[in-house]
Amino acid sequence: MSIPKENEEKYAITPKKRTEDRSLDFALRPSVFEEYVGQESIKNNLKILIEAAKKRKEPVEHLLFYGPAGLGKTTLAYLVAKEMNAQIRVTSGPAIEKVGDLASILTNLSAGEILFIDEAHRLNKLIEEVLYPAMENRSLDIIIGKGPTARAIQLELPPFSIIAATTRIALLSSPLRSRFSGGLFRLDFYKKDDIEKIITRSAKILGVGIEKEAVPLIAERSRFTPRIANRFLKRARDYAEVHGEGIITKNLAQKALELLEIDHMGLDSLDRKVLDTVIKKFGGGPVGLTTISASVQEEVDTIEEVSEPYLMQMGFLERTPRGRCATTRAYEHLGLTPPKTEQQKLI
Repeated sequence: MSIPKENEEKYAITPKKRTEDRSLDFALRPSVFEEYVGQESIKNNLKILIEAAKKRKEPVEHLLFYGPAGLGKTTLAYLVAKEMNAQIRVTSGPAIEKVGDLASILTNLSAGEILFIDEAHRLNKLIEEVLYPAMENRSLDIIIGKGPTARAIQLELPPFSIIAATTRIALLSSPLRSRFSGGLFRLDFYKKDDIEKIITRSAKILGVGIEKEAVPLIAERSRFTPRIANRFLKRARDYAEVHGEGIITKNLAQKALELLEIDHMGLDSLDRKVLDTVIKKFGGGPVGLTTISASVQEEVDTIEEVSEPYLMQMGFLERTPRGRCATTRAYEHLGLTPPKTEQQKLI
């Protein structure tokens, strides 16, 4: 639906042609560094690395991106490949089960290509050890056969780059981390202003009108994470098409987020359930993550990688040597009275 001309100034953008026949998530990704909002320090460092590699006519050095999910690690890998005019091959830690899998991938790389390994923390130790010489000396050491008849062969590899991404860098061994000669880059949560820019840009690509007042409403509940901001935008678009005139107003955005059970601080039902469990079942903590997981009937990894980082970022949860503790702010957010002796829990 088109926006009446007299109301154009009311909206953050004017709808363009809708995205068709391709993944919306892929379409929303920036295609050049200029479109990538936020993470300025990382972008500036990468631009220098890329420009220097081009002048030397060499592949870019191995890079490792780490940080919470949804902050743009994969997008950065694609941008590096595009800036280097290099083909990028994509795999993940769980997909490389055997040395033969890795050998097949590496020996099929062409000169200058980039191998992107997502979820690198899930590579097993044997695979990591095979990667060391491949990354450092561009050689692949393989043992053929078993027992007395076993023999080692060394395969030379063409010049290539590895870019890895992980949400849990501590699970990567120190020797593997040290092989990322180009640098280890931590992606931080975004600022609210940057999230608003991302929402406005994504709305243009999706071809949906959005009130200027609706943009900060969605942004402040997006957990400072672009992936979540885009997801909320798409759900608000759906709600506006069903219950409105196809334009996301502040009221329709509010109702869409309420339907998703997202509160004004960006907490979803699982986040609130975790806090409620720590407070009501375990007196505010300390309590172990495994115990919390069993109580809320959710996987430990989900709580540790999805809920906990944001709860800690917002000051609702604290990590102590004895376990997780709910803060005074968590009590207040749930409308509960914090205990007077809360500080004693941290001793």
